[in-house]
Amino acid sequence: MEDLSGFVLARLADDERRLEAGELPHIDEAERRGRLRIMRTDDQQGLLLVAGPVEAREERVPVPFPEKAAFLREEAHRQRDGAMLGLVASVYDAHPDWREDWRP
Repeated sequence: MEDLSGFVLARLADDERRLEAGELPHIDEAERRGRLRIMRTDDQQGLLLVAGPVEAREERVPVPFPEKAAFLREEAHRQRDGAMLGLVASVYDAHPDWREDWRP
């Protein structure tokens, strides 16, 4: 899982550079396309990552990219949830370092 974690961390760094350059991060693009969703927990104390689009009863305020990146970076460092890391990594499946065995 170390390779997967390293891949995710490197791609998050790429996304941060994209944001600084005024470009849309790949994570945000994936959310817009409905591939995944990062949202606040019901108690507003943390973040959740879920696969696919999530319909909410009320309008949810999007989580700013810096918060998403910090959340995902922490999860990648912990290396506890390979399925979650695979979902995040799949956002970057067009990258040359992507490995098909990471697909969730």
